[in-house]
Amino acid sequence: MKLFSQQQIKEWDAYTIIHEPIESFRLMERAAKACTEEIIKIIEDRHFRSSIADDHTIKIFCGTGNNGGDGLVIARELSRRNFKVETYIVRYSEHCSDDFLFFHSKMVEVKKNRIVDINSENDIPEIHPDDLIIDAIFGSGLNKPVEGLAAEVINRINNGNARVIAVDMPSGLHGDGTSITRNSPIIKANSTLTFQVPRIAFMMPENAEYIGNWEVINIHLSEEFLQNTSTMFHYLTEDSIKPMIHRRSPFSHKGNYGHALLIAGSYGKIGAAVLASMAALRVGAGLLTTNIPKCGYDILQTSIPEAMVVCDAELNMISTPIKPDNYTAIGIGPGIGMHSSTQNFLKVLIQQTTLPLILDADAINILAENKTWLAFLPKGCVFTPHPKEFERLVGKSSDNFNRMEMQRAFSIKNQCYVILKGAHTCISFPDGQLFFNSTGNPGMATAGSGDVLTGMLTGLMAQGYTAAATCMIGVFLHGLAGDIAKEKLGEEFMIARDIIEGISNGFSLLR
Repeated sequence: MKLFSQQQIKEWDAYTIIHEPIESFRLMERAAKACTEEIIKIIEDRHFRSSIADDHTIKIFCGTGNNGGDGLVIARELSRRNFKVETYIVRYSEHCSDDFLFFHSKMVEVKKNRIVDINSENDIPEIHPDDLIIDAIFGSGLNKPVEGLAAEVINRINNGNARVIAVDMPSGLHGDGTSITRNSPIIKANSTLTFQVPRIAFMMPENAEYIGNWEVINIHLSEEFLQNTSTMFHYLTEDSIKPMIHRRSPFSHKGNYGHALLIAGSYGKIGAAVLASMAALRVGAGLLTTNIPKCGYDILQTSIPEAMVVCDAELNMISTPIKPDNYTAIGIGPGIGMHSSTQNFLKVLIQQTTLPLILDADAINILAENKTWLAFLPKGCVFTPHPKEFERLVGKSSDNFNRMEMQRAFSIKNQCYVILKGAHTCISFPDGQLFFNSTGNPGMATAGSGDVLTGMLTGLMAQGYTAAATCMIGVFLHGLAGDIAKEKLGEEFMIARDIIEGISNGFSLLR
């Protein structure tokens, strides 16, 4: 799925108005009506109903632009459904959009709709915890800090402890850049209802406290514009992953599905090698060899009899160079430690192999201490850092948008793929494209989850998937397997092995 900038979203609206064709106020009405249906679903949800009183009031705060116009239509539609609605117009500007004025003129004709202008702080209503607040003040129509009367309204809403639903975007939140350095108020929504496609801002951890749970509402903007407009931002969905999955021939054998090499483990961390090896086999690698220190031999052979094992000359660490010629994919890093002998091992491997490497954990940390080695890596390598490992490798960022641009620049410069792990894991491509993931949950924040991902990626690449396909399938399937585990066990009780157990069901869903 393509993700667009705020400017592109405006262009999409304009293109739809011209080419559908449809009048702008009719498109606004279509969007707001669809939004109303989602609001009613939220109100009728049993978890929502248990948190508020039966006679709660819906207070809708509208700005004077098009987001405010959305709010006016929502107010009208909810009133027609006999909800108790109060509508407040935040008069932060004398300018009003044409569509806002159109729907405002229609609203004042309906006597049962209570409309109040907020011209000063004294006009701001009291916010009760039992209220439901609909934020339609700015939406995505703002690209500067909120000041004055609008800022005071947002602060009052945030301090009122009521449930808040934001329309399009929480007011005060920047869609294409960071908001945390602005030092101005932003609506803290429990739910955000946006239109047509997710917003790039939704992918950023720094915005989670403002966005809450978000839903995308299809308002049938032009499909032609969607197909013909390019973007560097994408959102991985089931529909985008399914066509990538290979089908197995009934006449195939294990040799058709590659020979993966995993280099993992050190004393006390052989579990990382076990988890990565299990995952590599579970995603379908035909053959797997795991290179570990001697101390892990009995553990690995007992835990995973399907894997072949090559032991290092050292008892407790990886140190002895190996020939990488016989393998179709190589993953290195889980649990290997930072010993100087292990660092030398990685340096020799980089010099000897032409295969793109899957680099995780301590392999990334070693490269962070030896950045000149990056120039000698084969093109198409895959880095899988968590945020701290990324910081060591690439540098500190001022905010999540800045970090995203640093990630993109690193991929372009080093012609590699970077999988920055976290909520909506971000994959950067050598050509600068960015892909955000739609699967996964907080229960996956558990020891060994990253080792499982490394094993999955190595197993997929061994089978002949391109580096790009490996990253996209691996990240999506890893999150999907975690979601399956969550449904079975709950977030708090998941361990890394539960993710591995979900891989087969995840593949079944994708097929």
